[in-house]
Amino acid sequence: MSANAELVVDARCGTGESPVWSVAEEALYWVDIPGRALHRWSADGHAQWTSDEMPACIAPRADAPGAWIAGMESGIFSIETQDDGRLEAFRLASVTHAAPGMRFNDGRCDRQGRFWAGTMLMDMAAGSRVGRVYRQDKSDTAPTIQLEDFIVPNGLAFSPDGRTMYLSDSHPSVQTIWAFDYDIATGTPSNRRVFVDMNPLPGRPDGAAIDADGCYWICGNDAGLVHRFTPEGKLDRSLAVPVKKPAMCAFGGPKLDTLFVTSIRPVGDLSDQPLAGGVFALRPGTQGIPEPMFGA
Repeated sequence: MSANAELVVDARCGTGESPVWSVAEEALYWVDIPGRALHRWSADGHAQWTSDEMPACIAPRADAPGAWIAGMESGIFSIETQDDGRLEAFRLASVTHAAPGMRFNDGRCDRQGRFWAGTMLMDMAAGSRVGRVYRQDKSDTAPTIQLEDFIVPNGLAFSPDGRTMYLSDSHPSVQTIWAFDYDIATGTPSNRRVFVDMNPLPGRPDGAAIDADGCYWICGNDAGLVHRFTPEGKLDRSLAVPVKKPAMCAFGGPKLDTLFVTSIRPVGDLSDQPLAGGVFALRPGTQGIPEPMFGA
């Protein structure tokens, strides 16, 4: 494996999102949002499970081994894989969306095990600023609105020490990444400032990951690139994938030195990107850190 992207799974996901590496299983999990599916890949092969609602973001549950917390369409769920190829989904909390036709989008846990997830209007072309970002502290509490006035909240990530939170809006009219000071005791972001204005750069900011050096990796949707920004917001490298719409990245592998990238398979002529919707692997020359578990 090299810095060049290699195909891991020709998954053909409509929207491959939320890759999470399970250290215990040495396996990669991710979701296909419109496919209503959870995927798993390891040395043993590829498997998937389907659900009634679209899963958008996932994190492993420390308080329920084998289960995942997931932001879906109508709220926050606990999901578990079944032998019949289905996901058993139990709603932890419903969410009253700001408008009809919304679902959850990008999300993950902070370093203390709180689950953060954003919502968006599925009709992106409308450009409606109805997106919110929620925080769920425990499985038996309702998520609370922490931030509002987004079109497509995305790119959630936390610095290695947990004291900086990153968040983007990937809508073409915004294309901005912000950094926040993050109170690890209360789970409260403050001092919002522009971390990177991606308008002059190739690609819209999509899903993200943090490496052990505290650098922020984010998919450049529409540009076929994954960008790395230093903690100071300086672009220091861009790696290419063989599809136009990389969606989210995650570090994995036995040494956490592989960068896995999920992608989107748009409708239409794919003769120039037949592997769209696949999952790719790169060796970026740096390591990641284990993804936190919900309720840890």
